[in-house]
Amino acid sequence: MNFEMTDAQRMIRDMVREFAEKEIRPRAAEIDQTDEFPRDLYRRMAELGILGMTLSPEYGGSGADTVSWAIAQEEMARASVVVADIQLLNKLMQDMILRNGTEAQKGKYLPAMGRGEKICVIAQTEPGTGSDVAGIQTTARLEREGYVLNGTKRFITCAMVCDLAVVVATVDKSRGRQGITLFLVEKGTPGFSPGSKEHLMGVRGMGTGELVFDNCWIPRENLLGGECEGFKRAMMSLDTGRIGIGCQAVGLAQAAMEEAIRYAKQRTAFGQPIANNQGIQFMLAEMSAGIEAARLRLRHAAFLKDQGRPIIREAAEAKLLASELAVRVTKDALQIHGAYGYSKDFPIERMYRDAKVYQIWEGTSEIQRMVIARQLLKEYGG
Repeated sequence: MNFEMTDAQRMIRDMVREFAEKEIRPRAAEIDQTDEFPRDLYRRMAELGILGMTLSPEYGGSGADTVSWAIAQEEMARASVVVADIQLLNKLMQDMILRNGTEAQKGKYLPAMGRGEKICVIAQTEPGTGSDVAGIQTTARLEREGYVLNGTKRFITCAMVCDLAVVVATVDKSRGRQGITLFLVEKGTPGFSPGSKEHLMGVRGMGTGELVFDNCWIPRENLLGGECEGFKRAMMSLDTGRIGIGCQAVGLAQAAMEEAIRYAKQRTAFGQPIANNQGIQFMLAEMSAGIEAARLRLRHAAFLKDQGRPIIREAAEAKLLASELAVRVTKDALQIHGAYGYSKDFPIERMYRDAKVYQIWEGTSEIQRMVIARQLLKEYGG
């Protein structure tokens, strides 16, 4: 693996960094405060080609590699993890439809998603399920050459603003994961509606909330992939999602460290900048070492994905390292700020709240450890 960025990757980094610094960062506090979805920034990402950056040219994208996308995720997250995650969701949904959809489905939805005209979500998590995807309770019943969906999804990113949902439902509860199937449901379909909005501690502004399916009939052609193949198809997106989430966590940690350095150099106590104190210096050194280590693991996982190699363990390790790092770095950065860090007048307060979710999204830290351990036991099984 070449640790130097290619010219194309450097151009993408510079473009996204400029966009993040000039247009995203000035809006980050406002997005958090109002908890409103930033539609103007979403449209701007489409204009710049960020929404369709990994989409193939056949569907209007630029076909960028995973490493380039990972770099873009980190750059956006340095300014706002909310904007970065909106882009991540768009990419994951594009990948899911590209991998599982019919030619008609791909032609209908992918170009529109790349242009920012349609927001697609994954309707998977339910009130009683989280990491236990096999425990899905939303049902799909065969009826009139189609399916009738019933159930409620919760904690769905962009639920309140979505135009299309990939719904994870079961056609047979007794079969567990073997009964899970994926369906495409468009906004305006009778029986499909948003429920209540979630009021989250952090990552505010993504329109997170419930999606309700009440005798929602959809035609058979809305099946995404084969019947009873939904579990494995849904799980295939996890590795890429974990890379994206990890890159966001690193971008957030990088931003928190930068804030801590600036503050430590400006804040004086006992006649000198607190940056002169060895205790502060040690905290900053630990931040930097952790960020670089997590960044390298993420770039390596992205590189391996571009080579078409399995990355189950690599993606889980990268996500685990990065998510734990984000919590630790934002905590220490707030500590360096002292009482000011606890105030909304400084961005570190928002970053501290945002960081926690990275130990939960795309599989909790405990789930990552289980995945890593299982892969190790397979790889070193003798």
